[in-house]
Amino acid sequence: MAIDQDAAVSGPGVPGGNAVPRRLHPLTPVARGWKAMALVIAVFGQHAARTNETRLGAAVAGSVFVAALLWGLLSWAFTVYRIEADDLRIDSGVLFRRTRHVHLGRLQAVDVVRPFIARLLGLAELKLQVAGGDSAEGSLAYVREADAQALRAELLARAAGVRPDAGEAPERPLVVVPMPVLIGSVLLSFGTWMFLVPSFVLIGFAIGTHSSALLLGFIPLLIAAWQFSVGRVLRYFDFTLSESADGLRLAHGLIEHRHQTVPPGRVQAVRLVQPLLWRPKGWVRVEVNIAGYGHREDNEHQESTLLPVAPRAVALGVLGRILPDVDVDAVPLTPVPKRARWHSPVRRLGMRCGADDKVFVARRGVLRRETDVIPHAKVQSVRRTQGPFERLLGLATVHLDSTPGPVHVTASLRDSVEAARLVDEQAERSRIGRRGEGPHRWSAASGGSPEGNRR
Repeated sequence: MAIDQDAAVSGPGVPGGNAVPRRLHPLTPVARGWKAMALVIAVFGQHAARTNETRLGAAVAGSVFVAALLWGLLSWAFTVYRIEADDLRIDSGVLFRRTRHVHLGRLQAVDVVRPFIARLLGLAELKLQVAGGDSAEGSLAYVREADAQALRAELLARAAGVRPDAGEAPERPLVVVPMPVLIGSVLLSFGTWMFLVPSFVLIGFAIGTHSSALLLGFIPLLIAAWQFSVGRVLRYFDFTLSESADGLRLAHGLIEHRHQTVPPGRVQAVRLVQPLLWRPKGWVRVEVNIAGYGHREDNEHQESTLLPVAPRAVALGVLGRILPDVDVDAVPLTPVPKRARWHSPVRRLGMRCGADDKVFVARRGVLRRETDVIPHAKVQSVRRTQGPFERLLGLATVHLDSTPGPVHVTASLRDSVEAARLVDEQAERSRIGRRGEGPHRWSAASGGSPEGNRR
C-alpha cells in the first residue's frame, strides 16, 4: 500500500521528505459526540419514564448534543499530526495545548480500531502502543479507514527501518476460531452463567410483578450478563490470527472491529487458561503480557488475549511462534511440600513449578487450570515473600515480575530453602538470557533483511 508522495517524510532509510501536517476526518466530532448523547438519553429517558416530563428530557438531550458537537468541532480544529523524522507528533487541546512525540523506535504495536458508529461513517481509530506505557500512547480518532491502514503501514515500515512506501507486509492465516467453538466456549464458562441465571430470575420476577423500576435498578447486572455472554461473542467474532514479517496479527469483532499487531520479541509472558468445563473439549485460552499494552480491567484484557479459545495443540503451536524452541510440556515441574496442605488443602494440589534453559513455568488451579510461562530474558525482577502462616510452616512464594498485564508468574507455597535457591537461580538465568536476547527491530527479530521482509 503506497503512501501519497506529499506525505512522505524523512526517517529510517529515507533521505529527505516533508513533515506535512495532517488533520483528522471532519466527521470526527459526530463519531465522538454520540457517546455523550447516548448517556444523556439514558439518564433523562429514565427520568421521563417515571415523571412523564418528556419535553425537559428532549430539551436537555438536545442541548448536550449541540454542546458536545461544538466542543468536538473545536477539538478537531486544534488537532493536527505529522511525522517528523523518527517521531509521530500529535498537537491537540483547545484551552490547554498538548504536544506528544511518539518515538517510532520504541513503537510496540499499532492497532486499527473501528467502533460501530465509526464504521457506519467509514472511519477508524489508530492506537499506538510504546515501550513502558500502560495504555495507548498515541491515538488518532478518527481518520478514513483507507488512511488508517495506509498510516499504519507507514509507521510499521518506519519502525522496521524500511522505506515508508514499502507497503504492508503480507500475512498468512494461522488460526481461525469457528463460530460454533466460540459460542460453545462462552456457554461452557462459569462466569457466563454466574450473571445470566440471576438476570433470567430478575426478568421473570419483573414481568410477573409488572415492575419496570426493578429492571432499571439492576441495569449493572444486566450489562455484566451481556458482556459475559453476547458481548464476548461479538467481541471475538470472526477471530483470525495471522503471521507476517511484522509479527502476529489479530483481527476480530463484529460491532467494533479491531486489528492488532503483536511484534516478535514483545511478548513478555504467556498464560494458558483451561476452565473446568473446557477440559472435555481440550480447549484453552491464551493470554499474554505485551510490552507497551499494560493492564486494563475495563476491557477484560481484550488487548492481551492472543487466542480466545483453541485446542491445546493449536495453542502450543502458536506459543512456538512467539517463543521459538520452547516446549512447555517438556519442562520438569515439581509439586509443593506436603506440609502445604495446612495452608491450602485443595489449592496446593494443582501447584507445580519448574524451569529449563529458556523459560520458567508455573502451574496452578484445580477447577480452573492456569499455566504461566515466562522467558528468562523477560523477567524484570525476582522476589521472595512470606506471610506469617507461611513462615510458621517454613514456606515461601517466589514472584517473577513482568510488564503489566494479565499474567502474574508466581510459585506459591514452596519450601523456604527451595524458594531462596529459586530466586538466586532465576536471577542468574535472567542475566544470561538478557545477554543472549535477539534484536528488537521487528524485521530483524523475524529474520532476514528489512527490505527482504517487505517483498
